[in-house]
Amino acid sequence: MFRDRKTLLLLFGMPIVQILLFGFALTNEIKNSKIVIADFAKDIASQEIIGKIEASKNFNIEKSILSSQEIEAAFKKGEIKIAIVFPNNFNYDLRHSNKAQIQVIADASDPNTATTLTNYITSIVNDYQQDIWKTSKVPYRIMPELRMLYNPDLKGAPNFVPGVMAMVLLLVCVMMTSISIVREKELGTMEVLLVSPFKPFLVIVSKMIPYLFISLLNLVIILVLSVFLLEMPIRGSLILLVAESTLFIITALSLGLFISTVTDTQQAAMSISMLGMMLPTILLGGYMFPIENMPIALQVVSNIVPAKWFYIIVKAIMLKGLGFSYIWKETLVLAGMAMLFLLISLRNFKIRLA
Repeated sequence: MFRDRKTLLLLFGMPIVQILLFGFALTNEIKNSKIVIADFAKDIASQEIIGKIEASKNFNIEKSILSSQEIEAAFKKGEIKIAIVFPNNFNYDLRHSNKAQIQVIADASDPNTATTLTNYITSIVNDYQQDIWKTSKVPYRIMPELRMLYNPDLKGAPNFVPGVMAMVLLLVCVMMTSISIVREKELGTMEVLLVSPFKPFLVIVSKMIPYLFISLLNLVIILVLSVFLLEMPIRGSLILLVAESTLFIITALSLGLFISTVTDTQQAAMSISMLGMMLPTILLGGYMFPIENMPIALQVVSNIVPAKWFYIIVKAIMLKGLGFSYIWKETLVLAGMAMLFLLISLRNFKIRLA
């Protein structure tokens, strides 16, 4: 056992990696959430509440904005999770009418995160109320007016359907293609392909095409079930959604081919495609655990997980109804990954078995 380095890596490396990943990723606490504040009052009370928000570890104030159009644009671009609006005469209403309102707007495409963040803001406001009650006998009240964007009913489907789409399509595509070339080697049919007039590029592409059509059929089934059974809306372009899904499928198939060219057995290819892809997709895909909660190192690692980018794209199209101008960066990332995996697969493809 001690002479086998692979066994030692499995025995000691795997527990260390898992405890670090689960320890940092599995948490219900949400930190460093991006927030914008529209302070139309600019008075003592609003500044004191903003100071409490700045002191909290749960929020990072991105900027102060002065229009509802800027708030809407920030939500569409995915730059923020929550926004707070202080109306004019906030302190005057609080001191003279004994009550005032603030508006709290949250991105409810992830209902759990939205609920948690609004609870954080409500707690900060309640703490401020308690502070001013100590210096005055008048029971001042600040009433947060909550507004949930994109998912006002806080249903669970708008959050998990895009995540499940990303996970299912990635795992199925990678698993199917990861054993394709390895199976030819084990069955002894690779010699037939190598002596044929087909070039290595055509052999690799031919392995993708059947699984591409099968995966597109899976996509249709997922979308039909999501819309008619789970009542998941598609507010954006269906054509754009299918096109982006096709790009993601090609990326996943290319990743599977890359795994197939660097492994020698179907068992090894299956293990890498299932175990090696499932944990990063679940933990670092962004749909189960907020990525901004994680250390910087894990946030950087999450950028190489294709499911993260596809999850952002699906939410933007299905829930927010956005067009290509809002998701072109994520599209370029997936296209770059697909090209990279295909080029590496072509380079690793051996034209001789010996």
